Amino acid sequence: MSDSLADSTGRVPLVTSPDFEPAAPEPAGVEDAGKEKKKPALPFWLELPLLILAALVIAVVIKTFFFQAFWIPSSSMEDTLQINDRVMVNKLAYRLGDLQRGHIVVFDDPRGEEAPQETMIEAARRNVMEAIGLSVPRSEFIKRVIGLPGERVEIVDNQVLIDGYPIDEPYLRAGSVMPDFGPIIVPPGEMFVMGDNRNSSQDSRYFGSVPADTIVGRAFVIMWPVAHWTML
Repeated sequence: MSDSLADSTGRVPLVTSPDFEPAAPEPAGVEDAGKEKKKPALPFWLELPLLILAALVIAVVIKTFFFQAFWIPSSSMEDTLQINDRVMVNKLAYRLGDLQRGHIVVFDDPRGEEAPQETMIEAARRNVMEAIGLSVPRSEFIKRVIGLPGERVEIVDNQVLIDGYPIDEPYLRAGSVMPDFGPIIVPPGEMFVMGDNRNSSQDSRYFGSVPADTIVGRAFVIMWPVAHWTML
């Protein structure tokens, strides 16, 4: 008997192992990817102030261009707005809509008083405080629109007349007394404003009508305290 592996045709059969499989080619870059190290996360003590700073920057941007919290410093709008109420002011209201009688608006101080000089740090601090409603802008008033451009405004017998007709004012504080006033014609592009507490309000009866382009925005909701929450 021959020990040769040749078959009857003289060819030698290939010998393979049933458990043998050729190795699959390794995907390109796998080895390199495994060598890359993950970037360590920032420690909490460093991440927290960065988050706070980002939140404050966002608040200032929103306050500058879109919405602003406004703190009520006086009694001139009682009983609608109480001292220390916070209202939200929409700065886009009159870019997207028209000024209407009865709206409560925030506008630049019409008396033309210059704000005191402040450092960059003081200005930044003021902007942040105003953005979150903890400080009242020093150069802005809040009143209700009473007379529109071209209208004749007068007060007779404790009643506001527009073009000779009395207007309904359910928002007036009880016991409000108004001395006779006018008549005056509201100039084009201006508005006549008054506080709801007519006994204690420095308004257009004293400083005249206000240019509409000095309006900062329209107050549309009391947001604080929670017990006073209401749409305006």
